[in-house]
Amino acid sequence: MQLPPIILASKSPRRQELLRLMNIDFRVVLKDVDESFPDGLSPEEVALYIAEKKAQAFDESITDEAVITADTIVVLDDQIIGKPESQQHAIEMLQQLSGRKHQVITAVCIFHKHKWNKFFDVSEVLFRPLKDKEIKFYVEKYNPLDKAGSYGIQEWIGLIGIVRIDGSYTNVVGLPTEKVYQELLKLA
Repeated sequence: MQLPPIILASKSPRRQELLRLMNIDFRVVLKDVDESFPDGLSPEEVALYIAEKKAQAFDESITDEAVITADTIVVLDDQIIGKPESQQHAIEMLQQLSGRKHQVITAVCIFHKHKWNKFFDVSEVLFRPLKDKEIKFYVEKYNPLDKAGSYGIQEWIGLIGIVRIDGSYTNVVGLPTEKVYQELLKLA
C-alpha cells in the first residue's frame, strides 16, 4: 500500500504504537490546540469537534502529507469524563467506573489535500467491581493522568478489571485502527 507521507498529530505513545503495529510510516508533529468545545454537543460531536480542531491547526501548512488527529473521550451516564486533574481525581473516576458499563468514543480526522475525513467509533466497556486498594495501587503505580477516564485498557487495571468490551479494542486504546486503515486505503 503506497500512502502519502503521514503526520500523526498526537503525543500519545499508544496511538504511535498502534500505527507502528499497522506498519505505517509516520512522523509526529505536535501543535498546541485549545480542546474546549461549545455547549450542547453530544459526546460523539464533542470528540469529532476536537479531532477536527486539532487538524485545522495544520490547514495552511500541509501540502502532500496526510495529517491524522484523534480525540478519545469516556462517557458514563451520558456525561463526558475527561482526564483526571490529580491522583485523587483519578481514584474518584475509577470508583465511578467500578462495576459499571461506560462508552469510549474515539473520533479521528484525516486531513489530506484540503479535504477533511471525519469519523468516530464507539466501544462499550464493563469493569467488574474494583476494590479501593486495587484502584489506589493502579493510580499510584501507573499515574494515569494523561488518560481519559483515568485508565489504560492495556495496563494492569484493564487486564485485571475489564470483564467485557463490545466494540473495537484499539478504539479503547485510543485509535480505531480498523476504520483508520480503511480510510487510509482511500488515499493510496
